[in-house]
Amino acid sequence: MSAPNASHPVNLPHNLRLVVISGMSGAGKSVALHALEDAGYYCVDNLPPALLLPLLQDMGENLPSLRMAISMDARSSAEALAAIPAELDLLRERGVEVIPLFLDASNEIIMRRYSETRRKHPLTRITSDNQGKDLLDAIKQERILLAPLRERAHVIDTTMTRAAQLRTQIKELLTISQRQLTLVLESFAFKRGVPTDADYVFDVRMLPNPHYEPHLRPLTGCDQPVAEYLQQQPKVALMHRHIRDFLRQWLPELASDHRSYVTVAIGCTGGQHRSVYLVEQRYGDFSAEWTCLKRHREMELARI
Repeated sequence: MSAPNASHPVNLPHNLRLVVISGMSGAGKSVALHALEDAGYYCVDNLPPALLLPLLQDMGENLPSLRMAISMDARSSAEALAAIPAELDLLRERGVEVIPLFLDASNEIIMRRYSETRRKHPLTRITSDNQGKDLLDAIKQERILLAPLRERAHVIDTTMTRAAQLRTQIKELLTISQRQLTLVLESFAFKRGVPTDADYVFDVRMLPNPHYEPHLRPLTGCDQPVAEYLQQQPKVALMHRHIRDFLRQWLPELASDHRSYVTVAIGCTGGQHRSVYLVEQRYGDFSAEWTCLKRHREMELARI
């Protein structure tokens, strides 16, 4: 079945929003789709890529909702998956607000999740004599197949994300307009790993650490005493300016390149003081000019 093109226009209602969920098996696509369904989206699970445009073409003005979400996985051919970005561009040309999301997680976490659920990965060979090795091979193969989708989507790293957190993140993303660039600011602890969804990572572990001040240790970078301590440190002020100036220089360029999201991760040792403070400062610098979201990974994990 050939995809519609300029000579076969897709007749769609105005103001249609289409969320396209792809990503690694075991990274949370089902959780994300259920969150969208709860938010009132008309959802289609495991839609073969070749059927996306024909489905929209056939439904046309009779779509049951102006908010639609579909999920896709790696069981389709490499050619079909590679064609999806161009199909989404075609839909954008027809006025559709397209939101591509890619859910990812580390290989180790995906393997652990499959071990805990005893499910088989969709790309594992049934005749394998070594399930562990075969599962890792399947994950690596899936990454290669899905690379074209990941490159063009907003990546959500669920390595350290619980289902409730993921549902919150999905709903948060849907409250903002996708027709302008969104700056996502995230603090994290290097000891727990760098977020794989980050476009830019700033390491601030060399800055003075409030952890070694007994009265500041139980606090976070959101608390005024920590902020006052860090504001007095010349190196912190210098890092503050460098990150701010970098983003001021390049965010307009990224927006002109039609980027929907840019994720900036700032990390320190524990993800509690320095990185949190700098994310808060960046949010204050840019939230008036850009659509901004902020997350404090370690603090969110501590609350669960």
